[in-house]
Amino acid sequence: MARPTCAHIHTDALRHNLAQARALAPDSRVMAVVKADGYGHGLERVARALEGADAFGVAALSDADRLRAAGLSQPIVLLSGFDEPEDLPQLRRLGVETVVHHVSQIEMLEQAAPGEPVRCWLKVDSGMHRLGFAPEQVREAYARLRAAPAVAEGIVLMNHFASSDEFANPQTRQQMAAFDAATADLDGARSLSNSAAVLGWPDAHAGWIRPGGLLYGISVVEGRTGADFGLRPAMTLSTRLIAVNRVRRGERIGYAATWECPEDMLVGVAAIGYGDGYPRAAPPGTPVLVRGQETQLIGRVSMDLMTIDLRGIDAPAVGDPVELWGPALPVERIAAASATIGYELTCSITRRVRFVEA
Repeated sequence: MARPTCAHIHTDALRHNLAQARALAPDSRVMAVVKADGYGHGLERVARALEGADAFGVAALSDADRLRAAGLSQPIVLLSGFDEPEDLPQLRRLGVETVVHHVSQIEMLEQAAPGEPVRCWLKVDSGMHRLGFAPEQVREAYARLRAAPAVAEGIVLMNHFASSDEFANPQTRQQMAAFDAATADLDGARSLSNSAAVLGWPDAHAGWIRPGGLLYGISVVEGRTGADFGLRPAMTLSTRLIAVNRVRRGERIGYAATWECPEDMLVGVAAIGYGDGYPRAAPPGTPVLVRGQETQLIGRVSMDLMTIDLRGIDAPAVGDPVELWGPALPVERIAAASATIGYELTCSITRRVRFVEA
């Protein structure tokens, strides 16, 4: 029998979330960010479900190649930009647009062999200090791109927010002001908003929004789930109980014997572990559902298995379904228990998990 661990991908939820993004930013075009294999949901599957988007954002040229091979014709933007001159023929062949964030990329474009011009998105470092041109460098970078024969007309100006998931944090407003000052009077569409900014900063929507986690129904706003914003989770991770054991009071469960049974009790063993992508850091008390009833993880997560407190579960039995996250158990709750974010959890699902389009 096949291992019962399964990730159901809800394509209707992806389409719903795209519609929500459009409703939140009705005057903006939508770049659907599908990097990291569609946030772990499957690149081609996600892109087909989101084919109503105006463009796709990827982090690797290989992802752009996969999207074109799948027959998708929308604009594709390489979000981290190209790395070497040999990438330019690939950009041209695939019709991929590129972010330009460093002077070395401008130099490569200036020295490029004749060919089809490449559309560029000029990245401004408005305060995140990761990628992008400092505000005082933006005008020179823009002028050099405009003058380069290898660059297509219509440069898009963009930035990336560092703290937009904190709706009361003044940094986002400061970044918006820095971006506006750096790009004043420069022609071109603007793109500022990631998922959190789409949700919480409507005056930052501009010409293009770039939702990522939002499309998968995931929130990174502390204490709030995607459902709180009208989003639907696009993944249900599930498995089954493969053992139900009676364990006596005082006995200890799992590696390092870290959890002690407070009474005689039933302990379930589920066929899922960190080898499937479930976080090893998830502590005892992390919620799970058994036959739709909420209980908790006990002991340490191992590579292939986890142990579950079955007290309070009606007549548990081998074969009972176990849900690790999904519509009835938001992934944000597991992420919070594991001191991470939902994005990391969905991106971490491994190849041995069966993916089923729901």
